Amino acid sequence: MKDYAIRATAYEGEARAFAARTTHLVNTLQQRHHSWPIASAALGRTVTVGAMMGMMLKNETDHLTIQIRGDGPLGSLVVDANPRGEVRGYVQNPHVHLSANAEGKLNVGGGIGKGTLNVVKDLGLKEPYRGSVELVSGELAEDFAYYFTVSEQTPSAVAAGVLVQPDNSVSHAGGFIVQMLPGARDETIERVETGVRQVGSVTDQLLKGKSPEDILEIVLGEPVNVQEELLLSFRCRCSRERIENMLKALGRDEIRSLLEEQGEARVQCHFCNETYTLSRDELEALL
Repeated sequence: MKDYAIRATAYEGEARAFAARTTHLVNTLQQRHHSWPIASAALGRTVTVGAMMGMMLKNETDHLTIQIRGDGPLGSLVVDANPRGEVRGYVQNPHVHLSANAEGKLNVGGGIGKGTLNVVKDLGLKEPYRGSVELVSGELAEDFAYYFTVSEQTPSAVAAGVLVQPDNSVSHAGGFIVQMLPGARDETIERVETGVRQVGSVTDQLLKGKSPEDILEIVLGEPVNVQEELLLSFRCRCSRERIENMLKALGRDEIRSLLEEQGEARVQCHFCNETYTLSRDELEALL
């Protein structure tokens, strides 16, 4: 089944909602980074929310970066997304193992630890928009709900789940965001709160074969008005040309130092794990 996200409205415009299936996307990241289950779950949840946040951007040239900076063993997580459904991301330490949490599930909160959730949106303005909140749990869905409510003043319900198999592959991943718009009635908010409790685990719903549309209808308790469907995919912006420009920016002295000490340059992209090698002749050409 394809990875995609939808944007919808409900309750006669009192709420807007997003839902996504990101199984292939998260599995691609697991394979590229050879991540263990806790890292796959943490990065997968962040990528899922990031993909839906990308749909919130208005212009094709806009993009956003999510940074999770915790003091846990996973280190930092970084996710980039845009309104075209292109997403990439990495976790600083993908090989982390912890005992299960009190609920018997992957201890993502222990892997993340305490820290901050930062969102940077490049909207083509003179300065990018920056929002930041303290992590409230490290389990990430709750942290994003807190971010939307505090930093963007939009009360939101957020869920994201990743089901990892014993061989470290990802069998199901997805999530949803429901946001209350100005003027939403108390009874509408109560209905959403009830729906969030009823839907339970996102991965359980995906295991049952539920689509993003199905999941939103369970949460909202009524058919949704889908306004957009967007295919999601992994895409990295790195290239040999970008690496060469980065080396040029280091300056002649640094390039000469690479020539003298290593005879070549090896640069690895954090997002896709691709390694670019520039030979002695290529470095001399840069000089």
